[in-house]
Amino acid sequence: MHIECTINGNERSFEVSKSDLLLDVLRQNGYTGAKRGCDTGACGMCTVQIDGEPTMSCITPVVKADGATIETVEGLGTQDDLHPVQQAFVDNSALQCGFCIPGMIMRSKALLEENPSPSEAEVREALSDNLCRCTGYKKIVEAVLEASERMGEQTVAADGGYSCRCEDTGLEVDSRGETDR
Repeated sequence: MHIECTINGNERSFEVSKSDLLLDVLRQNGYTGAKRGCDTGACGMCTVQIDGEPTMSCITPVVKADGATIETVEGLGTQDDLHPVQQAFVDNSALQCGFCIPGMIMRSKALLEENPSPSEAEVREALSDNLCRCTGYKKIVEAVLEASERMGEQTVAADGGYSCRCEDTGLEVDSRGETDR
């Protein structure tokens, strides 16, 4: 069967079987940020957003993605211009082996879109479906709270990036460092 969807802003179409899982189709087509962990939807390493909702792609039949908008960690930022959630994870050393991080970041992004100023308890609850097998969650939670602060200081620019007001000059500065005069 044929499905069409939008992945990270790009329209895509795939020939799939009804039994194919979204994670497999994503990974087979180069979207390898979502990781295969448990294959039961219990660890969250495969988390992507479908129409804005965090979704465990390892248990989602790909046919449910037909016509949907999918966002994977690859669609967030670049090495030179990380998404605020990605940058907060780096700045807070919220990384160990890194295997769970794409799922953690996608779940965190979804949380901050729904609740821009979560409490620590709300962050911990939101991330409760995502497991990190390396360590505790202290730095991960700190990163999400810092991302919340950073994103609160920013507004979404017309191009979908982020902008913020420079306190010294009062000029709007977008995610590329360009000013809007």
